[in-house]
Amino acid sequence: MLTQKQYNLLMYINKINREKGTSPSFDEMKNAIGLKSKSGIHALITSLEERNFIRKIPHKARALEVIRLPRFKPLAVLEEEKKREEALHNSSAQIPLYGKIAAGTPIEALADESEFISVPFDMVACGKYYALKIEGDSMMEAGILNGDTALIKKQDQADNGQIVVALVDNTTATLKKLQKKDGLINLIPCNKNYEIQTYDAQRVKIQGILSGIIRQY
Repeated sequence: MLTQKQYNLLMYINKINREKGTSPSFDEMKNAIGLKSKSGIHALITSLEERNFIRKIPHKARALEVIRLPRFKPLAVLEEEKKREEALHNSSAQIPLYGKIAAGTPIEALADESEFISVPFDMVACGKYYALKIEGDSMMEAGILNGDTALIKKQDQADNGQIVVALVDNTTATLKKLQKKDGLINLIPCNKNYEIQTYDAQRVKIQGILSGIIRQY
């Protein structure tokens, strides 16, 4: 089993070789794994050579070839990765709260970025997001209730069956399930007491898709 520093150096050399076609310099290796002196890098390279993980290519400067990679990660590396994942999971991101959207009746779309809310970072890790407060009960059978905060991922395309923020006639927005068919768009409520809203496709713009719900008890 490699030590943490041996493993980190080996993986760094392999990464740079693959990306640039040449080995990193001693200074680059020193900085990458947090050593203070080049002598420490020499010692690590020697240990990796002795264990047949790398070899020096003769008569070539900065030429280290990775022969093989370890089958297992050192325990210290696994623990470090776990700590990073936990820190990421526990961290929060600030996303704009645009205002209220009526889940029962379309209302004028709001885009006020003066107010923000904190959400777990892993809920909004990829892409751009905004939040909307839900008013109404037309999506209750999808588990979206009055007073919930909806996390919306910004995008202008969506598939049938996805729950979307749809902007109608550039003035009113609603949260509904999307169905596109024969040049028409159906905005479908998830409550049998509400009717499907049908529009010509050119009247509707997708403003985002539902990514998650935050509820306070």
